[in-house]
Amino acid sequence: MKKLLILTTLCLFGILSAMGQSKTTYPFVERDSTLYLDVHRPAVARADKAAVISVFGGGFILGARDNDYQSRLADSLTERGFTVINIDYRLGLKDSVRVANHTRLTDLDKLFQYCIDIATEDCAAAVKWVVEHANEIDIDPAKIALTGSSAGAITVLQLDFCRANGWPQASALPEGWKPAAVIPYAGGVMCKTADLKYETDPAPTLLMHGTKDKIVAYNELGIPFHPKLFGSKAIDRKMKSLDIPHWFIRFEGIGHEVASWFPGSVDLFCAFVNQCLSGRVSNLDATMTDEVLQPTEWTNMTVFQLYKK
Repeated sequence: MKKLLILTTLCLFGILSAMGQSKTTYPFVERDSTLYLDVHRPAVARADKAAVISVFGGGFILGARDNDYQSRLADSLTERGFTVINIDYRLGLKDSVRVANHTRLTDLDKLFQYCIDIATEDCAAAVKWVVEHANEIDIDPAKIALTGSSAGAITVLQLDFCRANGWPQASALPEGWKPAAVIPYAGGVMCKTADLKYETDPAPTLLMHGTKDKIVAYNELGIPFHPKLFGSKAIDRKMKSLDIPHWFIRFEGIGHEVASWFPGSVDLFCAFVNQCLSGRVSNLDATMTDEVLQPTEWTNMTVFQLYKK
């Protein structure tokens, strides 16, 4: 009877803990329509009240803050005590001419610059709301990590890039605020110069990318005198030259599949964030394999083929 009582108590505690996880939706900015964010609170929060703002992927043409991928990400991180904030942002290609009709890089760079700019502005507005409501949602505003997948990965990298350079797309950020960590899954930075330039230091960053990625370029994509997308390899090279603490994880022979790797990388994710929050973040350059990440149609797909689908 005593063992049964203990077992019943433990089961009840588990049920109550699961029930303790909650989601609340808030509007955070008015654009052409209202943009919302979902705050996922853990059953048992970390002592340091750390939070993660997550940006969905979808090529700036589709996706949602509450899709299956984002929900699984929130579940995984709230189980580890993080408050997770999944955000909306404007999809610059959703109601515009399909990229399939633009066959030149000179057309594409203008389209993507616009998409990235408005997504970055919206991400900055979301950060502003989260920081201003930190007490209400019970987080520490100095301990917010940014993460995203594909287009979302570009957005979080671009936001920190704009913040570090004082660019207007990041002007909504609270003065002096800096991400505790930036964790993009197959992301890049759009820049008009021939080389990446940081006026101030970027945040500690965990870069993850497939070496065969042709959708979000692993190295660089662009032509002279036009905006260029700098992928993880190029960002790693720049961060090494500036001695910026960061991890670079590459997957040889894998393409854009890395954009959806989060479920398999949650321990790596948490280890990096923990190092950043402790102020002990190191440098790591590694090639990894994971049986979950195998070549698929995404390995050889180009950005042109993506938008023709």
